[in-house]
Amino acid sequence: MSTMTAKTASAVSHIRRGPLMAALIIGAFVATLNQTLMNVALPKMMEDLNIQANTAQWLTTGFMLVNGVLIPISAYLVEKFTTRFLFMAAMILFSLGTLVCATGTGFEMVMIGRLIQAAGAGILMPLMNIIFLMIFPIEERGKAMGMMAIAMIFAPAVGPTLSGWVVQNYSWRVLFYIVLPLALVATFMGAKFMQNVTEKTSPKLDKLGIIFSTLGFGGLLYGFSDAGTDGWNNRTVIVSLIVGVIGLILLVWREMTAEKPMLEFRIFRYNMYTLTTIINIVVTMAMYSAMILLPLYLQQVRGFTPMRSGLLLLPGAILMGIMSPITGIIFDKIGARWLSVLGLAITVATTWEFSQITQTTSYTHLILIYSARMFGMSMLMMPITTAGLNQLPQRLNSHGTAMSNTLRTVSGALGMALFVSLFTSRSKDLVTEALVSGAVSKTDKVGMLKVTNDAMVNGITYSFHIATWVAVVAFVLAFFIRKTSPAADYAAQEEEAPAAGKQEALKAN
Repeated sequence: MSTMTAKTASAVSHIRRGPLMAALIIGAFVATLNQTLMNVALPKMMEDLNIQANTAQWLTTGFMLVNGVLIPISAYLVEKFTTRFLFMAAMILFSLGTLVCATGTGFEMVMIGRLIQAAGAGILMPLMNIIFLMIFPIEERGKAMGMMAIAMIFAPAVGPTLSGWVVQNYSWRVLFYIVLPLALVATFMGAKFMQNVTEKTSPKLDKLGIIFSTLGFGGLLYGFSDAGTDGWNNRTVIVSLIVGVIGLILLVWREMTAEKPMLEFRIFRYNMYTLTTIINIVVTMAMYSAMILLPLYLQQVRGFTPMRSGLLLLPGAILMGIMSPITGIIFDKIGARWLSVLGLAITVATTWEFSQITQTTSYTHLILIYSARMFGMSMLMMPITTAGLNQLPQRLNSHGTAMSNTLRTVSGALGMALFVSLFTSRSKDLVTEALVSGAVSKTDKVGMLKVTNDAMVNGITYSFHIATWVAVVAFVLAFFIRKTSPAADYAAQEEEAPAAGKQEALKAN
């Protein structure tokens, strides 16, 4: 069915979009903010909870794994339950998990809280995309997605600054007490304003599909995230990636042969959706290069405090927050192609600039380059995603959203793992080379510090070189984006083909 039923269209036309959007954006903002707060706070949490780095890593890896498992089944959940029920369930779970994290006395309790949070966030993020697609006509979707981008992009950039300030002055638990009231506000707003905009179809739960999805996406996410810290040769990493690939192959086979698939892979028959999904994967990987490498450079090489390194990201975040709705309005008028081409040209140029940094690059220069990069990025994520989703029939919105969110999560993990491993391997090789050649000895502390810092800068600039070429790939692909409207539903076409064949046979007789 390529259009909404009269019942659904009538319900959507009476929706007060402003309060509903506010509830969704606040919910998405706190869910995204919550994840970015953790990175800066982890060292302090390790100290207070008396745990090692490999254990503490599970506070972020576990969250990501639950997200990765839940996002693919979001299409099923949207068809099984009402919009209002799902939103309330997601926000209540997230709020409960936040409270458990804030009050947890040991690692186990905090870990349980993080997993409960992840269950809520894993439902919320794809649900928000689907609701926006349902309540806005195609000519207004750019503006709507631009508003949503404020939460998706502003939160990750504000997070490190806020987290750095809190951790320096207060307990890490304060971070969760900051998130909790915001989560409760979104919950109460949802209770008052959320309306049902999707139709329940009572689909059957594809248990085998969920198992394959969990093994596939879970294996890849864990493998990629662990590769960033333990290296690609680690046995656990290799086993996780093999399990992930086999799980994905089985998942594709299962969903292509199932009568009612949980995650619809046939959406890749729509060429513009496929192209924009590929571009988004590449752009996400390039975006994570700066998110992971800049804090390493600022704190480990330049010796900046977490708060000062976080402040460097703030102007770019504010600029991106201001630009996202404007970009959305421009998208509604001209489409995604030229926005994407310009945005990626800026991204390529600024990523190249980061590959030229040294130990004496000024703080102001770094702020300007990062802010320019964020300006370019503000023209990319939501316009490209929306251009692809616009080609899908209404029936496939939930499947398209689930697929793009899942692949973005996986590509984010791959991007982080790739650039961290490039940085660490390059740095280690240069330090080892200096020791073997006799340029420095282990007993020479001053010399070792200089060699280590030089090696780290070289590793970071090398990683940014690779990130530049990754961005170039997306830049070239962006020229092929075109404006689309919902295409014919392939399911309807498949049903019509046999009927047309019968008619031709009757005419022949």
